[in-house]
Amino acid sequence: MQSANPPAVSVVVPCYNGGRYIDGLLATLAAQTFRDFEIIIVDDGSNEETRAKLAALDPSIQVIRQRNQGPGAARNTGFRHARGEFVLPLDCDDALAPGYLAEAHAALSAAPAEVGFVFTWLRAFGAIDMDFPRRYNAFELLFSNKLQSCIFMRRSVWERLGGYDEAMRDGYEDWDFNIRMSRAGIKAIEIPKPLYLYRVSNEGMLLSHCSARHAAIWRYIRAKHRDAYRLPEILRVWRETRGTERMPLAVALGILTLAQFPDRWFTAIMGLYRYGRLFTQGWRTSVPGA
Repeated sequence: MQSANPPAVSVVVPCYNGGRYIDGLLATLAAQTFRDFEIIIVDDGSNEETRAKLAALDPSIQVIRQRNQGPGAARNTGFRHARGEFVLPLDCDDALAPGYLAEAHAALSAAPAEVGFVFTWLRAFGAIDMDFPRRYNAFELLFSNKLQSCIFMRRSVWERLGGYDEAMRDGYEDWDFNIRMSRAGIKAIEIPKPLYLYRVSNEGMLLSHCSARHAAIWRYIRAKHRDAYRLPEILRVWRETRGTERMPLAVALGILTLAQFPDRWFTAIMGLYRYGRLFTQGWRTSVPGA
């Protein structure tokens, strides 16, 4: 049963056949030191096992069921039901360090209105055990998604942008959303600690960048943001962010050129590039409670 007073934060969890992860999800949320939040789980057309698991949850957890429409639509459904001023999309197989909500809420609450969200670094676990810095750079974001889907944002940002692109059912809807935030001039606060814990499996996004979907989906993104990918605009954004970017202009333009190759060639080349970056940029750090 919902409290009469709206919570400060709404945690929105899209779930598709993820019943085996629900106990872990609830454990990571129960361990949060910040307690003024609600949990909204969107069952995106899951199998019977997951539906049964969700049906048995405590009534304080709001479960919304819909036919399978993909992660973008599931997040949009959860955001529409969210009562908090701040919203955190969190995949059901991922986790948070105990201090995540406390630090993110304190940072965004104290920030001016033009700051729309907070992001932390990422700790991968499972098939990979590494920490990764995350970045919000308008130039780099055109060529590689340096942010994750789990960002602590003002609900008004989601409303302003019209939500996630529900047509992107194969993934990268968060990349498109991040590009739209950047182009809208929305600012962010970086917390340089790996407080977001990302499960990596053979089906996980960090390993699936070599999949054949990458070329096709990035082509969709480039077509959708056609003006942003014109050379004069790319150079303008590069000049504005020069000194803060870590991707050289030549590498970015090389990736754009390679994208004109057949999808399988581009995918193979980008797979090698991404694996190389993954293993040269990952490292371990120690964060209490992470």
